[in-house]
This record gives sequence, C-alpha cells and structure tokens, in this order.
Amino acid sequence: MKFLPSGARNFLDGWEREGAAIAVYQKGELVVDLQGGFADASAQIPWTSDTRTVIFSATKAVGALCIAMCVDRGYVKYEDLMISFWPEFGQNGKELITVDWIMTHKAGLAALEEKITLEDAQNHERMAKILERATPNWIPGTRSGYHAITYGWLVDQIVRRVDPKNRSAAQFFREEVSDKHEIDFYMGLPPNEQHTVSRLTIPDRRYLFKELIHDPRIFIVLGLLHLRGRNSLAKKILENPDWIKLEQNLNTFNSPELHRLEQPAALGITKAKDLAKIFVLMLQGKLLSPELVKKFSEPTVNGGLDAVIGAPMPKGYGFMYERHPIKSGKWLYGHPGYGGTTLMMCPDSEIVVAYVSNGLKTGMGELTRTYRLLRNAVFESAATSSNI
Repeated sequence: MKFLPSGARNFLDGWEREGAAIAVYQKGELVVDLQGGFADASAQIPWTSDTRTVIFSATKAVGALCIAMCVDRGYVKYEDLMISFWPEFGQNGKELITVDWIMTHKAGLAALEEKITLEDAQNHERMAKILERATPNWIPGTRSGYHAITYGWLVDQIVRRVDPKNRSAAQFFREEVSDKHEIDFYMGLPPNEQHTVSRLTIPDRRYLFKELIHDPRIFIVLGLLHLRGRNSLAKKILENPDWIKLEQNLNTFNSPELHRLEQPAALGITKAKDLAKIFVLMLQGKLLSPELVKKFSEPTVNGGLDAVIGAPMPKGYGFMYERHPIKSGKWLYGHPGYGGTTLMMCPDSEIVVAYVSNGLKTGMGELTRTYRLLRNAVFESAATSSNI
C-alpha cells in the first residue's frame, strides 16, 4: 500500500488541530503506522509512537469481542435470556431481554433514571443492583436505541457471570488477549502510565463552523447534543452520569480518575496500531472461530431510525457498520467513537483501519472528515494494487 498523503493534508489544511495517529493492516501486515501533531498542543508535547489516547465508543468493539469470545467458547449464546445466568436482572419488564438485545441496543436501557455516582461506577456490585432495578425506556426488543454508556456496564456484568473464572470484562480481555498477544490496550489505566495519555480538546466555534460548511450532516449531531427536550432519551443520557462531561470548558474525559475505570463502552485507552491489531487477530481466527467471525459481515439491525440518535445506525453483535467506500453492497464493521476515533475492518480484503485523535471533532465515524479521507485513501490505494 502506497504512502497516504491524506494524513499530512489533514494537518496542513488545519483539520487536525492537536494530534492523531492512523494504523492500517492488510492481510496481517502493518502497512501504515503514522502519527503526528501534539499529544498536548498547549504544552507543545509531541505525539509519538508511545502516545496513548482515550478512544471513546470505539471501546465497544472490544466489549463486543469479549462477548463473542464467551459465545465461541460455549459460555453463553447470543439468544440466551439474561435471566438464565442473572436471575435478579429480570425485574420491571426485563424478563425477556437476551444477550443479543444487549449487543444490538434493543434492551431499552439506554438511559437510567437512578442517579449513577462515580462511586457506583467504581463498584460492579452496586452497578449490578442499579441495572437490576432499572425499568426499560421502551418495550425490550421492539426498538434499537444507542446505549452510549450503559452498554459497558451491561457487557461487564455478562462477562462476570458467564466466564468460569468470574472475571471482569477488563480482566478477561487483559488475560485472554492483551497479555497473550502483546497488545497495548487498557480498560482501567494504571496510575504509573498516566503520563502517556494525550490531552483531549473540544472544537471551538471556528472549527465547528468549518465542519458545518464542509458537511451539513454535522447539524444532526448538534441537534442530538443541544436541541433535544429535557425528557428525551438523548438528554437523559447526557445528564446521567453527570460526572461524564464533554463541554468547551469542562471535559472530564481528561480526568485520571475516569481513566482508572473499567468501562467497556467509552474508556478504552490505547494506540492506533494496537487497536487495529486486536481485530487483525480476530479476522485471522486467533481469537474467534472463522464461523463466528463470518456472521459479523452484515448488520442484524438495518433500517429505520435509532431510537436515541434519531438517524440510521446499522448494528450487529455489538459492532457498528459503514457502507464500504468503493464496493457496492458491502460493509465495513467495527465501531466509531465520539470525536472521530474509529475502528473499521473489511473481512473480504483483510484490511483493518484504526484512526485516533485527541483534537475531538463534532461528528463521529463517517461524519468525521479526517477519518473519512484517510479511510477512502486506504481502500482506493488498496484497489489500485490488488483486487479487493
């Protein structure tokens, strides 16, 4: 694969105001591993090959992998009722929720009414009780609505209950993937590694205006964040927990205290090449059976509007899906994260792309211009050198 000038252009044109990294694997080989800019522009600290960053909801792909590994080993099935291994969960209309409904955001637990404190989030037993007492936002199974934060706590509880060793999702992943395959990935960052994490910044009004001019779809994201009614699910998600904030003058995702949390929905911390390598191993059959991986090729939820986001969000098995940029009818899958960080893979061509940035963008996934340019350049470059 040829050198991708799009990465340099993102910096030269002012689209990357902080730092960023991209890694691309093709057929198991690391063919692109680039980084640039600053881990902290305010302190002029350069982004290096040792820089880690928070990857927001791209973490959900790792949570999806943990559940898939449990399924592949026979610990649980996607069609299993949650109450079959967690009887206390079946309160207030949650009796028929399956593992699959959790993974496809159909459980109706996108927003929780009970206030969640940081102390609750640090204690898995307290979180279990909160989830047990929760009443669904809609009749489970009838709609799919993005479980932005609760996905992580639900995945963690599933792993703890079906894993024969009763490990947390973070411990399960560390022992079964990170340690065995030398992957640099944390859900729960050790304090002595804090100095390696990039500082996240929110786009200012000038940058936001630039985004809107180049892609009016950004208005959809702004509507989600700012124009929903107080009783909307989106607003409730943003307000609980109230210690998670992403605002111009308040960004708690820079807090070392949050970085310690084992949260498989939003707080993975890693490098682009390690995030990509995880799913290279998956596609190679080193973490999952080829038969299970093959099931992930197409979304199981496709059509209609997401009940929380208010826009189409193809989903399946805990992953999110994008249309292939050059192959009609084909999908990429993985997961986007807030601010632009994205992990996507093409199983047919065995290409895995991971893009991370600490200069957060307003959109996510395909709505992120910097990622979209890089992704398109990857597949166009691959197409000129081989049939993908």
